[in-house]
Amino acid sequence: MDLVRILIAIVLPPLGVFLQVGLGKDFWINILLTILGYIPGIVHAVWIIAKK
Repeated sequence: MDLVRILIAIVLPPLGVFLQVGLGKDFWINILLTILGYIPGIVHAVWIIAKK
């Protein structure tokens, strides 16, 4: 299941984080990072998913 979340995180980083942690602070941080730059959003999302 983590592989699917990582693939989703590459396409839509906030969705990958949402599937992992829900509407917490990590989700909002990822939204901000994705708005500021797509790559930081991806890195943060993959890190959140792999941290589990």
